[in-house]
Amino acid sequence: MKLANIHKHYVALLLIIGGFQSAQAQTWTLQQCIDTAQVHNKNLQMSRNNMAIGEQREKEAKANLIPKVTANADYKYFTNLPYQLLPVNAFNPALPEGEYRAMQFGVPHNINANLQLSMPLYNPQVYGAIQTTKIASELTDLQYQKTEEQIYFEISNLYYNAQILHHQLAFIDSNLINAERLLKNMQLLNEQLLAKGTDVSKVKLQVSQLTTQKETIKSKYEQVLNALKFAMGISIEQNLQIEANIQYQNTNEYSTSSTLDIRIIKTQNRLLSSELNTLNKSRYLPSLNLVGMYGTTGFGYNGQPASFLDFYPIGFAGIQLSYPLFNGTVTLRKINQKTLELRNNELQFGLLTEQNNMQVENAKIQREVAKKTVETTTEQIQLAQTIYEQTVLQQKQGTASLTDVLLADNALREAQQTYLSAVIDYLKADLELKKLTGNISTTK
Repeated sequence: MKLANIHKHYVALLLIIGGFQSAQAQTWTLQQCIDTAQVHNKNLQMSRNNMAIGEQREKEAKANLIPKVTANADYKYFTNLPYQLLPVNAFNPALPEGEYRAMQFGVPHNINANLQLSMPLYNPQVYGAIQTTKIASELTDLQYQKTEEQIYFEISNLYYNAQILHHQLAFIDSNLINAERLLKNMQLLNEQLLAKGTDVSKVKLQVSQLTTQKETIKSKYEQVLNALKFAMGISIEQNLQIEANIQYQNTNEYSTSSTLDIRIIKTQNRLLSSELNTLNKSRYLPSLNLVGMYGTTGFGYNGQPASFLDFYPIGFAGIQLSYPLFNGTVTLRKINQKTLELRNNELQFGLLTEQNNMQVENAKIQREVAKKTVETTTEQIQLAQTIYEQTVLQQKQGTASLTDVLLADNALREAQQTYLSAVIDYLKADLELKKLTGNISTTK
């Protein structure tokens, strides 16, 4: 329901302020502030970049299934040709066995150029990485939604604070009008020797206090607007005016759904389980790769009696099987780490669930108390305004003292402040309840 206008001076001030704002700048609604933040908020921009990074990592993992082709080339000049031991009876069977002679083979110049092909037919690490990066992308998406939720929550709180401060200013202006009117009456009575000089001083003090309070609230209002602009991602110099009327509903009931925090914990659990499964597979399952090579080998000689450089083709295709036998318990230690991380994740899920249930109940209690306070203080403001007007009239007639007028004025201001505090408590408790029950996104 819309916030009720309390008394005639307050209504007039809101109309004047609202008209002045319309003349100065366009009024920004809460939804417009949130929509602007969707475009300009830098935290959201970084979160979108993180989502894009996650997509690229997923594509990178899938790219490991694509055949890899590499080009290799090398040139070697042997200053000393390599030696090889040959049996002496290799060329003369008459010579005894078991005797060897060192001989140099080859030519000084060796050139190799080839293309190598490698393609995984089955690799548990590659398939595990694909699954893991897919879950990691889902986690990044949820973290982006979490950032959106935080921005929505922050902007809503700042917007509500600005509205409350705006209404405080209106209340103070209304009270200031009453105080200045009372000061004129007291000055007139003092001139007619019907009031003391101290009475005039008391009213002057009240006017001064209200003026100081107005400047303080105005400064806080500007600070909140600057914080709101920063959260939206717009320039501090930009003119920003908010809606004057506070709108809230006192009958909202939210169905409980999975919050983003719980969904993030569940996704992290899936991510850890996927990493643990990949480690277990890489520990016990072999890898199978298709390999191939095609190229040429060149042999050259630049001495006497004849120099030459001849090239000969070389190529092969095959399958390579790799099975891990022992890697120094490195994989085992990683498995133990992931197992402990998984246990912590499960404990965190239980803790978060219990904490969320407790916070939901507290938010419901706070909202209900604030709702009743709003209803009560609305009547109190109307009653305090009536008492104040009657006391001022009685004071003019000489049946009430200045002290009675000041007490009535203080009671009116206290009722106004209590009302505004109750309204913002209700709005914040309702916003918190939306967040805790997973309903913030439905309000966008």
